[in-house]
Amino acid sequence: MGREKIKEDTTTTAPAKDDPALVKKIGQTTYIVRVHFSKTSKETMSDKIKRMMKNEIQQM
Repeated sequence: MGREKIKEDTTTTAPAKDDPALVKKIGQTTYIVRVHFSKTSKETMSDKIKRMMKNEIQQM
């Protein structure tokens, strides 16, 4: 599993090369994580974090 080559995703949903990415190498495997944000979202990042924290507290 660690010897597979990473192929570039060429589908229409592939992120642009200049999009933010986190790269982490563990052993011989390199993980590339790209993030994106919805352009149609009405919730700010702060609102989302507050909502997630509130949900987490309610589960305690």
